[in-house]
Amino acid sequence: MTDKAESETAPHLFKPGQSGNPKGRPKGSRNKATLAALELLEGELEGLTRKAVELALNGDIQALRLCIERLVPVAKEKAVKLRLPKITASRELSELTGAILEAVSIGDLMPGEAATLARVVSDHAKVLELTEIEARLTEIENRQEQGKCNR
Repeated sequence: MTDKAESETAPHLFKPGQSGNPKGRPKGSRNKATLAALELLEGELEGLTRKAVELALNGDIQALRLCIERLVPVAKEKAVKLRLPKITASRELSELTGAILEAVSIGDLMPGEAATLARVVSDHAKVLELTEIEARLTEIENRQEQGKCNR
């Protein structure tokens, strides 16, 4: 047998897509350097935070940036308080989109927030359409069953 033929018939140690270490590193485990740094900082965090705030208050721009970024992180989203009409049928969706457009036009809603709401409305429209189609289909099936029973 040639080397090529042997390699084609030899069993593989691992199946394609299977890790050589299926258990891998445990979740939440930390790097040795991280553990060492945490050990060094233990008991000093309050003092370091106080010093960073003190430097920021004295005009150190980097300390100020650090304090703001770490102590008061940027909110990814904010709650939007907006009265919207309750929509129970797809024919009422124009009321909802009209309310969103009006909120943008008077400044109660930012355009990006309106775009996010429009996606929610679109998803809701799909649910309403499927609900209406299901109701119609059920009605048709019931009529057909009644027609068969009357024969």
